This record gives sequence, structure tokens and C-alpha cells, in this order.
Amino acid sequence: MAINGFVKGEIELLVNGKRRRVRVRSADTLLRVLREQLGLTGAKAGCENGDCGACTVLVDSRPIKSCLMLGVEAVGCSIRTVEGLRDAPIQKAFAENFAFQCGYCTPGFIMLCHALSESRPQASEEVVVEWLQSNLCRCTSYQEIRAAVRSVIGES
Repeated sequence: MAINGFVKGEIELLVNGKRRRVRVRSADTLLRVLREQLGLTGAKAGCENGDCGACTVLVDSRPIKSCLMLGVEAVGCSIRTVEGLRDAPIQKAFAENFAFQCGYCTPGFIMLCHALSESRPQASEEVVVEWLQSNLCRCTSYQEIRAAVRSVIGES
């Protein structure tokens, strides 16, 4: 069925370990599908052009800015949102290190840092800084975010 020039159809996504069927337009971003179709509001709509990282989720264990990926591109992939972490060490580390202020960017940073800790458990400080450059925090809690990551990957 075409709506405003876009085809709307049903797709199946694997989100947080569960298969979910959703009706999407071909132009719907993964961010919009997660938030509006599945009610998973942890990924935030910040800039919606890939600059801020507030919408970061994991797609096949890689951090992806969900505002830049179409929902249909995620078919066949494993998607993990902050709602699907369930007591991951990085969540506790963020709380213990006060690595959040207003909290808007926090889910995106948690997903990014979780991916870093899983893929590079012995990451150097330079690697941590490089990874953190992809997300923005307007409240400037970068020092605390780095401390949270360091506590999880074992270098303080």
C-alpha cells in the first residue's frame, strides 16, 4: 500500500532477542520504528542526522546511529537497545561514576560504551577517547563517562 509516495509493508525485526513484526514505510528510520512502532523509547531523537549519537543502538553488536539506518535495512540483523541490556556492567558503572547529568544522551553513550567493552575489553585510553568522539553530551560529563568505561574494561 502506498502512502504519500512511500510503500508501507510488514517486516520482521529481531529486537532484544524477540522477533517483532511491524508495519513500516520504506523511508522509516530504525529510530522511528523502535520508538513509534515498538515503544522502545530509550534511543533518543536528538539531531536526527547522525551527529549526536543519542539514538545509538547495537546492530549485530556494532554501535549504529539508528537515525541513519532505515528500518528495512535492519531485517535479518540482531538489534539491541538500552532496554535490552538488563543490568549490564556499564549501566552500573554509569551510576557509580555519575556519568550522566540530564540523561538525554545517556542511553546512546551506554550502548556505545557497552559495545566498546564487549569488542575491545583491553582498550587503551586513546581508543576510549576515539570511540567517545562519536557521541555528544551537551552537559559535558565526558570525564565521568570515561571513568565509567575504564571501570568496566579494567583500566582506571
